[in-house]
Amino acid sequence: MLSSSSLIWIGALLLGLKASLTRASDFQHHAYEEMVRALFAVQSDCPYITRIYSIGHSIEGRHLYVLEFSDNPGIHEALEPEFKYVGNMHGNEVLGRELLIYLAQFLCEEYRAGNERITHLIHDTRIHILPSMNPDGYEIAASQGPEFNGYLVGRGNSKEVDLNRNFPDLNALMYYYEKHNGQNHHLPLPDNWELQVEPETLAVIKWMQNYNFVLSANLHGGAVVANYPFDRSREPRIRGKTTYSASPDDKIFRKFAKTYSYAHSWMHKGWNCGDYFDEGITNGASWYSLSKGMQDFNYLHTNCFEITLELSCDKFPPASALASEWLANREALVSYMEQVHHGIKGIVYDENHNPISNAVISVAGINHDITSGTDGDYFRLLLPGTYTVTASALGYQSFTSTVTVGPAEAVQLHFYLKVQPKRTNLHVKFYPNKKGASTAKIPPTNLGPR
Repeated sequence: MLSSSSLIWIGALLLGLKASLTRASDFQHHAYEEMVRALFAVQSDCPYITRIYSIGHSIEGRHLYVLEFSDNPGIHEALEPEFKYVGNMHGNEVLGRELLIYLAQFLCEEYRAGNERITHLIHDTRIHILPSMNPDGYEIAASQGPEFNGYLVGRGNSKEVDLNRNFPDLNALMYYYEKHNGQNHHLPLPDNWELQVEPETLAVIKWMQNYNFVLSANLHGGAVVANYPFDRSREPRIRGKTTYSASPDDKIFRKFAKTYSYAHSWMHKGWNCGDYFDEGITNGASWYSLSKGMQDFNYLHTNCFEITLELSCDKFPPASALASEWLANREALVSYMEQVHHGIKGIVYDENHNPISNAVISVAGINHDITSGTDGDYFRLLLPGTYTVTASALGYQSFTSTVTVGPAEAVQLHFYLKVQPKRTNLHVKFYPNKKGASTAKIPPTNLGPR
């Protein structure tokens, strides 16, 4: 029988990748201090393509460190999409945390080795890796060790709050708007929302608001399946019954989920952990309804499309299993990142070639819009096909174009918007008030962006 290290070497050859992390002894669980050292070691080994920054702190004061990969770290380059991976949201679901540490090491090593695929990915994508969103919960779970960890011990943060039930509930608002022709993107947050979430959740929301993420995945454990929006059912809960809750982008979410599932060594086979998921994917609400989750929040409050990856039957697998798990997930992790380069992208300009931020990009037939970033650039993930796309912004005339998307990298489609002509022929009616004077009333105009 082949050893784990032999299997990894063979897998590397089959995938056209160098033999980084080739020994089973390279794989271990990382406590918080060890994780931080590992991230800074990657930054030291690849200083010109990496940056480490903190998005905030856990309740117990641990930094939520992100490792960024880019050919220009710390800088958003126009037309270069932003991608993120988030691990260890549930503290006792640790495989994702380890995989993201290994992924960071792998990207650095492969870049230094001249791997064309990885070099192309890093040069054309700004990649953000948050290995642990819940370092406090991890420490609680790790104190028991893999052999004795309970199913729930360490799942929540240090206050035992489940962070994947802690985001503002925007699904209910979205479902209301669907029935009343309301806004379909960037839904507003409730009053005092910052006081209603945990510090870890707050840090991640602020992170989302500060970076124009396009695509994301959230790594969990306890099952083996790629889960996509919506997580919360549109229908009231009925005991023993689940309902599929499709998002407006259901088709491309299914494609993203299948990309990971089929690139994974066994996820796509369906039978895992005593459950069966056809092709290794599931709609969240079709599995079970979940409120206040991070996946749906990404889609409803930002431009980011996110899926949730359940990666192991054992939430805290032993260190001896990490080598084979890395081999099973490595190609899937890379392939999923590459999906950020599909669809259309471009810049929205005014007549003087100045970029317009917060312009709305609408695709006919898909009731979910996205917006341009501070540099005027936008990224609209789409399946191959022909689409009618409209760009609009407050104070400008909207413009519509037809574009055909292929299976290769994103098609560039720029928009040039003209200033909305001022209305000079308003009819003003005068009505006498109670004191005999005249009061002017101007017919209402549509002041919204659309």
